[in-house]
Amino acid sequence: MYELDEDETAVVALVADFVDREVAPVVRELEHGNTYPESLVEQMKTMGIFGLAIPEPWGEAAVSAPCYAAVTEELARGWMSLAGAMGGHTVVAKLLLAFGTQQQKDHYLPRMATGEIRATMALTEPGGGSDLQAIRTWARRDGDRYVINGAKTWITNARRSQLIALLCKTDRDAVPPHRGVSILLVEHGPGFDVSRDLPKLGYKGVESCELSFADFEVPATALLGTEEGKGFAQMMRGLEIGRIQVASRALGVGRAALEDSLRYAQQRESFGRPIWEHQSIGNYLAEMATKLTAARQLVMYAARRYESGQRADMEAGMAKLFASETAMQIALDAVRIHGGYGYSTEFDVERYFRDAPLMIVGEGTNEIQKNVITRQLIARSKNR
Repeated sequence: MYELDEDETAVVALVADFVDREVAPVVRELEHGNTYPESLVEQMKTMGIFGLAIPEPWGEAAVSAPCYAAVTEELARGWMSLAGAMGGHTVVAKLLLAFGTQQQKDHYLPRMATGEIRATMALTEPGGGSDLQAIRTWARRDGDRYVINGAKTWITNARRSQLIALLCKTDRDAVPPHRGVSILLVEHGPGFDVSRDLPKLGYKGVESCELSFADFEVPATALLGTEEGKGFAQMMRGLEIGRIQVASRALGVGRAALEDSLRYAQQRESFGRPIWEHQSIGNYLAEMATKLTAARQLVMYAARRYESGQRADMEAGMAKLFASETAMQIALDAVRIHGGYGYSTEFDVERYFRDAPLMIVGEGTNEIQKNVITRQLIARSKNR
């Protein structure tokens, strides 16, 4: 399914085996109990999954973006929340690699590669979602420190991450507004409160939290890079791999729903024959498989573009848009194929149906993806 070399194919196979052996037997109980998968995350650390985006000299197991997408798909096939546990972590690693100072890289990346430090990013605010230029969290420079005030919401892994890439305003009067946005690398401390875990339809097990900052102080060296006002452009680059990761999660959920449906359609009989032989069910299966294959090709196209070092926001947006909508449709069709059992918590398809919408609204809503795609289409057509 993926064009990977022998070593990277072995990495994906190792993760697939982990999902089949360790995740599949426990996922239903963990998910229904909304239980944090401590043991599974520890095994992911041991396997080097949190270091897949971190090259030498800081890490030992860095892989290409296509391999990273394939690993993400395998994790999400087992449980989408496991892929979520390493998504923001990878974005922060890529931000550090691309924009961090040497000191920042040396300080954080070796421990991020082992999972000793887990990282996430804090973008969304209570008063606005995808309009990142309108954020209100403010970091005021005071001598050799920044003093931060504001709030964030829907921050995944906020309680269990030791490092948070905080998007904030360092110049509230900048015109245009994005020139006043910076990223600060912050750790937990006085004035920084993780106030509550938000209740969710799906995406269980890992926490999504509200954060508040009240005169929270960090050293000036917490600024990502060396120059204020670069945070918006930095985060847009980071979100390219973030959106590829979310698209890959959608592939995993869609694949799991398709595989369950194929198995059920061969076992279940009606009117004296397996239900896959009924044209209506067969058509569902054909469309599910076709759309999933097309979505995977689009994700791999975006991953290869990102790996080449070229700007990939349009391609990542296309992949995230198409793969997430595809996963939602496949999950719905899986419920149809399973009939009443598709609505039962004793079957996994109801979980896929609850998890799939996250990829539609997460990492920038699909409506925002269409805006990104359109702007890049116009910009690139002018440059021809």
